Amino acid sequence: MTAASAEGSAPPLKCEFRADAPDQHLVVKGDTLWDISGKFLERPWCWPTVWGMNREEIANPHWIYPGQIIWFDRAAGRLRLGNKIDASNDGSNSASNLRLKPQLRTEGLGKDAVTSIPAGVIEPFLTQPLIIENDELAGAPRVVATQDGHVFLGKDDKAYVRGDLKGGSSFQVFRPGNPLKDPITKAVIGYEAFYLGTLKLQTEASPGAGSDVHTFVVASAKEEMGKGDQLRAIPPMPMQNYVPHPPEQKVGARVVAIYGGVTHAGQNQVVSINRGKLDGLDIGSVLQLYHAGKTVSDGTAAKSWLGMREQQVKLPDEEVGSLFIFRVFKHISYGLIMQVSAPVEVGDVAKSPE
Repeated sequence: MTAASAEGSAPPLKCEFRADAPDQHLVVKGDTLWDISGKFLERPWCWPTVWGMNREEIANPHWIYPGQIIWFDRAAGRLRLGNKIDASNDGSNSASNLRLKPQLRTEGLGKDAVTSIPAGVIEPFLTQPLIIENDELAGAPRVVATQDGHVFLGKDDKAYVRGDLKGGSSFQVFRPGNPLKDPITKAVIGYEAFYLGTLKLQTEASPGAGSDVHTFVVASAKEEMGKGDQLRAIPPMPMQNYVPHPPEQKVGARVVAIYGGVTHAGQNQVVSINRGKLDGLDIGSVLQLYHAGKTVSDGTAAKSWLGMREQQVKLPDEEVGSLFIFRVFKHISYGLIMQVSAPVEVGDVAKSPE
């Protein structure tokens, strides 16, 4: 059975229900939207399509809570959200005993709601400056001196900073690391950033008094920080109830780096790709991962009479998994590998689902 397409969505994608899809699923604590989708669908990213969501509903989804029921409406080819009305009745598991109108709970602001993906895996990537793009690096305030000339700073030490704070008072401290290069163009599109800790503004600079230096206090120290390290404003914590969906426009990307400095990545590992918000990606976008097909010589074909050279042919890309985009910068994005059939490598292809 093929799922119906969502209103206002891009051209229909091939969304197939699993042959062994259940009639319903009782949501329990620990479930994720991706896990639930996988019980019903061959490709979990088809969730908004079979839910009948439009783009606005994808951006502002209804909360789903433990105790609610996801019901498979086979006739319509849709999934629907219901609440148990009377769990004590023998027929409580039937469709007639489900209230199928989606409920939006406001109490607790979704505190107990089901998340889309395992939140604990990506939490450090939501709050720490692990990628710094070129424009951020050029304009970042920097530590120019330390309290009493100390080489390194610890908690509650003073740090002296120069640069435009742009009205901010709380900052993260980072140290630029390895450059991130586009696998195709070889251009540097950003830098890995070593997160060192946080600083809190104590006294803003007074140019009228002859000094353009701000005084900060170390609020937290994860690693040793010191002279030359740079600052960026602490970003707001983004909402974690992302709805998985294909990008609104066609995206073709490559894996730039694997977090942790390893050469291969598997399920629940984080990678960065060379496309971002300016390329049409947003939080919740899902891309398919492929090993890029190699270019090989075709020794079986007739050789060209010009130099008797063998023909070069490119082998097809091979699909190996799916990538859930959870943090988006201008030209770079972070994605969590959701499922994979072979290890992911730098240079692998990530593109819109087909």
